[in-house]
Amino acid sequence: MTFITGKHLSRRTFLRGTGASVALPLMDAMVPAGRPWRDPAAGSTRLVTFYEAMGCAGGNDWGDSQRLFAPAKVGRDFELVADSQIKPLEDYRDYLTIVSQTDCRMAEPFRAEEIGGDHDRTTSVFTTQAHPRQTEADVFCGKSIDQIHADRFGQDTALPSLELTASRIDRSCAYNYHCAYTFSMAWRTPTDPLPAILEPRVVFEQLFGAGHSPADRSQRLRMNRSLLDWIAGGMADLKKQLGATDRQALDQYTTRIRELERRIMMVEAQNNSGEERAMPEAPSGVPERWEDHMELMFDLQVLALQADLTRSITMVAGVDQENRTHPESGTNQSWHGASHHGNNQAAVMDFNRINTYRLSQWTYFLDKMKNTMDGDASLLDKTAVIWGSAMGDPNLHNHRRCPLILMGKANGALEGNMHLRAPQGTPMANVFVSLLQAIGHDDLQQFGDSTGEFPLTFPRGRLSVSEAGV
Repeated sequence: MTFITGKHLSRRTFLRGTGASVALPLMDAMVPAGRPWRDPAAGSTRLVTFYEAMGCAGGNDWGDSQRLFAPAKVGRDFELVADSQIKPLEDYRDYLTIVSQTDCRMAEPFRAEEIGGDHDRTTSVFTTQAHPRQTEADVFCGKSIDQIHADRFGQDTALPSLELTASRIDRSCAYNYHCAYTFSMAWRTPTDPLPAILEPRVVFEQLFGAGHSPADRSQRLRMNRSLLDWIAGGMADLKKQLGATDRQALDQYTTRIRELERRIMMVEAQNNSGEERAMPEAPSGVPERWEDHMELMFDLQVLALQADLTRSITMVAGVDQENRTHPESGTNQSWHGASHHGNNQAAVMDFNRINTYRLSQWTYFLDKMKNTMDGDASLLDKTAVIWGSAMGDPNLHNHRRCPLILMGKANGALEGNMHLRAPQGTPMANVFVSLLQAIGHDDLQQFGDSTGEFPLTFPRGRLSVSEAGV
């Protein structure tokens, strides 16, 4: 097994064994002494995009007045009120750029026949900002933001892009819309939606189980041994060539892999034990609890980014009309049921409890990203994370005042600790144009229904103002 390229370890080193292939994180040994070197990932901001279904309570007029999503203050050092959906992310405010009051009008019905189909087209609109063709056959939407990024910055990685979902498909499509519009947020071209992976095991094998052949991978899985056991010899040889700091980094990285693999095995064993399952039709590798599923998917994304296996990830955190319940939120209402709150203030707050609880799960991801170093900075410093929805007030099925948060520092493109409130009528696509330009797409001028750019900073020296002054 060969590791050394020139006088240093290649950034693209893989440890290979029977049915296994493990990429390595950035280490000191990959930087050659005494001669120029450039990390292949340097300057290539990672882009992770999360879709959350059914808008938020702050998209409602009363909810907005109560600051359930958008803070009152525009600019830096905004306040998150106690009932703010974003309150659980308070500790990460230096990595938050909240963008309020942008619209996703491409999700609105353009023709009478499209009225009522908002839940069936909204997912695909979020990342494309394009209006889906109402059809069950020849789909047409738009190229998604993640694929634009993958085309430019993902072609030298093992996976140009990675598509994930944490939502079991338990609903049918309606209003003559193809299911791709509902369940796919990544579109390679306007006619080529990319399916999202639901099972953590499938993602794990895609990241680490390449091996030499399908037969080798099958043998490894049948023997119920850790993937790392199959590369143990190569790992031991590699450690002999590393300094103490790199050995420690490699141990931490492989420990994460082993722990993640153990948790996936535990889920599979539990679901195959014969005990009654909440959703017996779901694949055996899918955890019963949404929270457990999300954590596994978060961990897989962090490992993929740390090893520079991909620089563009999308994940559907929830699909429209999903009737999952979250008792831990403080209400037993179903998610979709609570979204139709009828403008009743108590019901709006019930919906907000669900919104807040679901967004709180991102503290796990942000913590892992912040505490995973990639050279001289954390992954969170080097990544642009998009979280949001293409729906505003789900009670009205409208697509105005949609929730949007940009997380991370994106290699300096995002300042953080920022609330930006757009003028009424601003397309969310304007934000995406400015973000893409800031992370290396200098020549991009148009995306979806954009009408221009939307600055992602607040002028220094200018006083922050309340909504009344905007």
